[in-house]
Amino acid sequence: MGRLFGTDGVRGVANADLTAEMALGLSVAAAHVLAEAGTFEGHKPKAVVGRDPRASGEFLEAAVVAGLASAGVDVLRVGVLPTPAVAYLTGALGADLGVMLSASHNAMPDNGIKFFARGGHKLADDLEDKIETVYEEHRTGAPWDRPTGAGVGRVRSYREGLDRYVGHLLDVLPNRIEGLKIVLDEAHGAAARVSPEAFTRAGAEIVTIGAEPDGLNINAGCGSTHLDKLKAAVVEHGADLGIAHDGDADRCLAVDHTGEEVDGDQILAVLALAMRERSALRSGTVVATVMSNLGFKLAMEREGIHLVQTAVGDRYVLEEMKEKGYALGGEQSGHVIILDHATTGDGTLTGLLLAARVAQTGRTLKDLASVMQRLPQVLVNVPDVDKSRVGTSADVASAVTEAERELGSTGRVLLRPSGTEPLVRVMVEAADIDQARSVAGRLADAVKSALG
Repeated sequence: MGRLFGTDGVRGVANADLTAEMALGLSVAAAHVLAEAGTFEGHKPKAVVGRDPRASGEFLEAAVVAGLASAGVDVLRVGVLPTPAVAYLTGALGADLGVMLSASHNAMPDNGIKFFARGGHKLADDLEDKIETVYEEHRTGAPWDRPTGAGVGRVRSYREGLDRYVGHLLDVLPNRIEGLKIVLDEAHGAAARVSPEAFTRAGAEIVTIGAEPDGLNINAGCGSTHLDKLKAAVVEHGADLGIAHDGDADRCLAVDHTGEEVDGDQILAVLALAMRERSALRSGTVVATVMSNLGFKLAMEREGIHLVQTAVGDRYVLEEMKEKGYALGGEQSGHVIILDHATTGDGTLTGLLLAARVAQTGRTLKDLASVMQRLPQVLVNVPDVDKSRVGTSADVASAVTEAERELGSTGRVLLRPSGTEPLVRVMVEAADIDQARSVAGRLADAVKSALG
């Protein structure tokens, strides 16, 4: 069996790859592993369980709740809430673990299970591996140790979750956002109630789109992966800005008043300056991945802000932040982590802080985002090659050296093997799009020739 846990929990087509039996078994295994790890410390454990509005989340939630309760865990069902809300409530309610059922930005047929440890933090890799091992052992015949009588878990709804989470978001805002008109695209997802409530209570006039989830329409032509509707709505309504979330609202992209996209790099740049101004940017440092636009790196250098770059994936950004105590990090895709107030990317919090900066400065988002200039970026996938040799091939190294010499200080080259496919990704940035395309094409040919 291949590893079930990926970089963001267990994910697959619901009722095909991810079944009710698997959801129940993984939940029981998680309870047993965390108990063995001493997480419960002799007391009856408590779990927070939430989901996004996918239709499949209904039966998967039932399976997870049944599994946890059958393993002796008391369960608080918080219903449809964003991933960062479940993480927050896991910490705020003193729960021993949290479970979120979501496939984030994936299409509706998919779903996923993500576990949080005490405090709302992602489980360590070794615990995920152990959960998978225990799950597989029992799936193939080893019996569970099951409590009976008063030992079984109790299940109740926790309807106060939305208000408590929104209250937390408002408490951390540095200023109100009165006077702003904002369009919110909720991707027919988990933030369809939370985000409009938070922005309204923070003082904004809002227009909502993609805020009518029916269990089947999540991420369908809307949200952070499909910005065209938001761009049009911002212009149509004469709004100051637009905010787009994905299905579980752990990411945020924005649109300025002219209908232009403001990506995760630009959002990070705006928030980094705002946090430094109020002495909240610890060590004067922001964390991003190697895929961040070179324009972001140049902007941070110009502003005197130190940039630490990690491998691609918000988990690596978070690991670096936690290890070094940094306060701000994120990805170009819109995963932004403000570690003083969230243990994961939080799209609603990010959008609120972006709007607060617009309100506080009186400047447009377009003006604020101009702190960085996005350099043209070309990405070419080179399939059917031996990706394991990309870092050791002398011919590839020679081609990269030549490309870097041509680009000089105003460009960048990045080659990396795909984590899931037999291909190498070639990324080139340059001040001129034609030069970026030309260099990327030559490099792709060199990779194909050397590794094909």
